[in-house]
Amino acid sequence: MLKKFTVTDLQNVARGGMAPPPCDDTMQLTVHSAENGVAKGTWCVDRKYINGLGVAMGGFLSAAADIMMAYAISSMLKEPEGFASIDLDTTFHRPTFEGEVAIEAVVEKRGRKLAYVVADLTQNDKLVATCVSSILIHGG
Repeated sequence: MLKKFTVTDLQNVARGGMAPPPCDDTMQLTVHSAENGVAKGTWCVDRKYINGLGVAMGGFLSAAADIMMAYAISSMLKEPEGFASIDLDTTFHRPTFEGEVAIEAVVEKRGRKLAYVVADLTQNDKLVATCVSSILIHGG
């Protein structure tokens, strides 16, 4: 049975004290830090993410941003709180190619039950995509 990660577990992953969930490994995403509503990491884009036009498929960019946004919100929560994305919208600014993509996710606003999170994805110091999400906070 697959382990269910708590917000504390995600905080421990961000601090390097625990192995990440399988989706992080599948996406080749590394979290470097997550604290006070800001998460930073990198995504290693290789051939498996490239579509027939020679650029990274947009859904993969959205998935990478969604993962990093989870670390951003989890850095602001305490047990037994949890969260779930209720929407996700991605705007693409330029093509993304094989190589490293930096991702920074920031909790722009947090209420008792909802949070608004923004993630910027950059490659070679150029903004390639912006992703926004409303996140439901539960269990607190």
